[in-house]
Amino acid sequence: MAAAAPPPAPTEPPTTMPETALPRHPVFTRVRLATPSDVPYIHKLMHQMAVFERLTHLFTATESSYSSTLFSPDNKPFHSFTVLILEVSRNPFTDTQFDNDPCYKPVTRVVNLDLPIDDPEKESFRTRHGNEVFVAGFVLFFPNYSTFLGKPGFYVEDLFVRDSYRRKGFGKMLLTAVAKQAVKMGYGRVEWVVLDWNANAIKFYEDMGAKILQEWRLCRLTGENLEAYGATD
Repeated sequence: MAAAAPPPAPTEPPTTMPETALPRHPVFTRVRLATPSDVPYIHKLMHQMAVFERLTHLFTATESSYSSTLFSPDNKPFHSFTVLILEVSRNPFTDTQFDNDPCYKPVTRVVNLDLPIDDPEKESFRTRHGNEVFVAGFVLFFPNYSTFLGKPGFYVEDLFVRDSYRRKGFGKMLLTAVAKQAVKMGYGRVEWVVLDWNANAIKFYEDMGAKILQEWRLCRLTGENLEAYGATD
């Protein structure tokens, strides 16, 4: 009687996922320095942030005030008020106008999502930088100084990602860009504040390794009280 055929050799597990399992919704992202032409987007984003933080009663900024303060001739990026813009697109970025910026080389990345992003506001945030490019968020920061460290640092005044683009890692991309710039310049720290009711943001920051300083309180002198003290001899 003939011997039984040997069992087939075990097959190696696939080293890559089947093509049908791969994400099919890539989002091309770019973090770059803002320019004066971005002021209308910055103003819209700032107002949306004021709505989100329930502080619209304090929002009096205009496009003109942003233009004159954030983009004055004496404003040198990273040594004064600095805005980084987050752009997104379904296609690779084809424009090169920002690639040779001597102050900051844009950071590009492809994020693969399981589902497409539904952005009902995209027409209000469409840019002229290539095909189907939209502004999705921003971070505004400026230098401060730590007397304990004996080093300068960055203070993040505002970080905002539009609702359609949240919980996809885009906020982390913006904060990472600030942190990398701080390390590049030899700065000692990056700090910011967070509203105590914003549990999602607090968890997000803690997961990044940020320490939430419960014992500190923000003090602010503004409006009539600022005017009164400014007029004191």
